[in-house]
Amino acid sequence: MLLSEYMYYVYILKCADDSYYAGMTDDLNRRFIEHRDGLVKGYTSSRRPVELMWSSTFATHNEAFTQERRIKTWSRAKKEALIKNDWDKMHEIVKRERKTREARKRQKED
Repeated sequence: MLLSEYMYYVYILKCADDSYYAGMTDDLNRRFIEHRDGLVKGYTSSRRPVELMWSSTFATHNEAFTQERRIKTWSRAKKEALIKNDWDKMHEIVKRERKTREARKRQKED
C-alpha cells in the first residue's frame, strides 16, 4: 500500500461572534492564515478575528471531507465536547439525540 504524500486536516475555528466554523484543508497553517487575514470570502471573513480551536488529521481527502460534513451538522454543544475531548459529554449528547430521533419517529408513526 502506498502512503499518501498529503495529509488532510479538519478544523474548527471560533469566530469573533462566538460561532464555530468547520473546514478542511491539506495545509492547516496556510488555511488558518487565509481565514485570519480575511482572504477566505464567506462565513469567516465577516467574523474575524478567528481562533483555531481543534484540528485532526486524515489520510485521505474523502475521510476528511466526510468528517467535515459531519461536524458541520453538529450542535454547538457537540462541537464543544469535541474541542474539549470530553468523550463523556459527547456520549451524553449522542444518547440525547438518539432519544429525540426515536421520539420523533414514534410521533410520525402515530
